[in-house]
Amino acid sequence: MRGRKLGRNSSHRKAMFRNMACSLIRSVRVDEDDDQRPKVPGRIVTTLAKAKELRPIVEKLVTLARKAAPYEVSAKEFATSAERNTAEWKTWRQSEQWNKWNQAIAPAVTMRRRAFAKLRDNQAVDILFDELAERFEDRPGGYTRVIRLATVRLGDAGRQALIEFVGERDRVRRKRKAPVVTDEEQTQDTPAATDSETAESETAEASEQTAEEAPAETSEAGGEGESTSAADEGEGKSE
Repeated sequence: MRGRKLGRNSSHRKAMFRNMACSLIRSVRVDEDDDQRPKVPGRIVTTLAKAKELRPIVEKLVTLARKAAPYEVSAKEFATSAERNTAEWKTWRQSEQWNKWNQAIAPAVTMRRRAFAKLRDNQAVDILFDELAERFEDRPGGYTRVIRLATVRLGDAGRQALIEFVGERDRVRRKRKAPVVTDEEQTQDTPAATDSETAESETAEASEQTAEEAPAETSEAGGEGESTSAADEGEGKSE
């Protein structure tokens, strides 16, 4: 058998993944008045193994919905805005335009039936073909992501993960950029830089003058010492 068994037989696995797929798709459409609405639309939390097995099932359904979108768009050209069972609708139903609409919409209807055979949920099929197909119209694949959670499941310490649809909450890493200095800031910083350079030059000149005065004072101090020693020697001889 291909894939994970997950401790269940074939019929149990199919029913479980059908319910999980419906839960993930139905979480996209949030009712604000519902007390049991999901915290984050388009996301469910499950175990890591189940999330990895559910991902290809959901992505194949989204691909099926994307393939049906062009047929539905082309069929709108021959559709009518009249209400069902009205005189205008009955006239359209007997016209050649209805035959063209029927031939144009037939592939999309077939794909909806295939999706319903997998999900067995009318609301999930409507969300899949009406919202998700339009949302991922320009995306060639990779409609979901699986993210591991740090916390384990209580009871059996199973590895948890969340699976969600991409496209609205993409995780983009922000790169740190150096601040941009404008011309005004440069002109404002120029006087300050000139003042600092002037202060540094004055400090360097003062240190040079101090260094020049230091040897002179040393030589004068040496001369006074020699004269003092000579005088002492003269006094010693006279005695």
